[in-house]
Amino acid sequence: MSKKSPSSNFPELFAEMSMAAPQVIAHRLTRMALAGATPSSRDQKEFQQMGTEKVMAFYESWQAMTLQAMYFNQKLMFDMMSAFWFPWTASKTLQNLPNQVNKATNEMLEEGIKPIHHRAVANAKRLNKTKLK
Repeated sequence: MSKKSPSSNFPELFAEMSMAAPQVIAHRLTRMALAGATPSSRDQKEFQQMGTEKVMAFYESWQAMTLQAMYFNQKLMFDMMSAFWFPWTASKTLQNLPNQVNKATNEMLEEGIKPIHHRAVANAKRLNKTKLK
């Protein structure tokens, strides 16, 4: 798990990704249209990389969210067991539960979007420097 900032980076990451993804899509669709039925070896390599990156980003994102969920579940179980063994702390634990769930959800989303964001932004930078033909 990465260090958690007091405020979520999710909106910033999502906004950056939302700007980068259409650029990447436009570039790649244009390349596909220009390549036609016989793409060059350069185009074939780019299209293969595109497919591989999507699968890798999906699995990395899924793994990051799973690990974040496991971390939260472990923390929640610890809090519940503490409330069971030390009943005088139970009211504090239960009152804070909605905030913990909200925070965990935001952190899970943030961790899940990072691999996708990283690839989209990197591809936008790389493809903006690349000629279409």
